[in-house]
Amino acid sequence: MTTSGTVIAAYGRQTVRAFHVPHIAATLFCFVALLAPALWNRYPLLQYDTGGYLARWYEGYLVPSRSTVFGLFLHVGEGLHFWPELVLQTGCAIWVISLVLRVAGLGAAPWHKTLVVAGLALVTALPVLSSTLLTDIFAGLSVLSLHLLIFHRSVFARLERIGLFVLIAFAAATHSATLAVLLAVLALAVPVLLLSDLRPLRALLPAGGAIAAGAAMLLAANLALSGHLVWTPGGFGIAFGRMLQDGIVKRYLDDHCPSARLKLCPYRNELPATADDFLWSNGVFNELGRFRGLGEEMRVIVLHSLQEYPLQQIETAVAASARQLRLVARSGHARPNLAHLRHHRALHSRRSAGHAQRPATTRRA
Repeated sequence: MTTSGTVIAAYGRQTVRAFHVPHIAATLFCFVALLAPALWNRYPLLQYDTGGYLARWYEGYLVPSRSTVFGLFLHVGEGLHFWPELVLQTGCAIWVISLVLRVAGLGAAPWHKTLVVAGLALVTALPVLSSTLLTDIFAGLSVLSLHLLIFHRSVFARLERIGLFVLIAFAAATHSATLAVLLAVLALAVPVLLLSDLRPLRALLPAGGAIAAGAAMLLAANLALSGHLVWTPGGFGIAFGRMLQDGIVKRYLDDHCPSARLKLCPYRNELPATADDFLWSNGVFNELGRFRGLGEEMRVIVLHSLQEYPLQQIETAVAASARQLRLVARSGHARPNLAHLRHHRALHSRRSAGHAQRPATTRRA
């Protein structure tokens, strides 16, 4: 009896070990595939906006479209050159992909996950997003997580549901655009749930709670860092840029100038063709005071344009979404090193000499 028990126990340990090894190997492969750009660079990839997020901890005031929550997230791993952030966001990507495969009935074999991640690494920007210190990766992950939490909540264990909740909340707090997309997905889920066998309230409550938790998280971080219980400024600037690029702003100005007495009226025939050129070049936006000088006017134009041109808004949004799905390109603003962030470290050193930190460097110029 003892001999048989020993044999069974040994066989069980071998089976568990044989089960775990392929899954561990598949997970390691996924990490390497998605972090390949950062591993090749020997440092996380950066974008000019990265410094704006990190600066929130050092500067202690709010700027447009720079989440204090994501700034704190970056600051936590600063001493380890931000590698913990990359590992965490890449792990979230692999985990969400695994959950999606499980829901689709393809989650049993480790090679399913390996093939899917390898395909995504080859034909999408996922490795670049995983390797970059930016909020973009959480936008896609949060949409998938919201879908899973609404329509497949019963499939997952309690800890998995909590993990999805936290991921959605954090993503909603990282950028106003991500929050808006999540709210749109939540709204679109309502008619789908009404036509299904699922209970709408039971399905929507955790998802809505996660988005609300993200909003509360951002407000709390803004209060802690700036002393003001306010939303991150600049949210309407994103919508304004999209409408400018689609010609809606020009139409609104043509319909209302000069009677509306808007600052942009004299410039309506000189507006740049793209949102990037308007917001980030030395043009009319800078001349009129950027977000501080044009923030309220952009808000008015966005809200009134939504009311006056709803069909054009829908048509241009659908066209832009279809065009975006066909685009595959590398951002020209990605940076391989931390040179443009160093002055934020210097700011912190001057503000608090007792907590000054050694400037981070990268091994690849």
